[in-house]
Amino acid sequence: MDTLSYKTLSATPATIEKKWVVIDATDQVLGRLCSKVAKILRGKNKPDFTPNLDCGDNVIIINADKVVMTADKMNTREYLRYTGYPGGQRAFNPASLMEKSKKKTIKAGYHPLYVKVVKGMLPKTRLGAAQLRNMYVYNSAEHPFGDKNPIVIDINKIK
Repeated sequence: MDTLSYKTLSATPATIEKKWVVIDATDQVLGRLCSKVAKILRGKNKPDFTPNLDCGDNVIIINADKVVMTADKMNTREYLRYTGYPGGQRAFNPASLMEKSKKKTIKAGYHPLYVKVVKGMLPKTRLGAAQLRNMYVYNSAEHPFGDKNPIVIDINKIK
């Protein structure tokens, strides 16, 4: 067999197929769930993964408020942000972000805790920002994307 005839196939914008995926977060550990979601958003679970293109799927996470964290990390873990002014370092914990997600002023499909966690697992480029916009998180079991015919995935079966 001629080994020079093998060609590496890379995805192109015309050949990319983006599916809609629903993931139930009930009783899932936050970090493990989000690492699998980041793989799906990047497209690393597909055979035609191309690192410089957005070839991942659109992910809908339902029952986001039923996620768990091991030990007491929900109250003791601290995330930091900086306002840009002297003395402007702010600390917050995952429990406060969960409460913030239940406010009416937060945009539908946006969950600050999941965005914070998944954003750290994606590339720190415009491509990573575009892939993060393909994630929609809802605290209840209802979502407005029923017309997209999303596929329900058992997250425990994904490596």
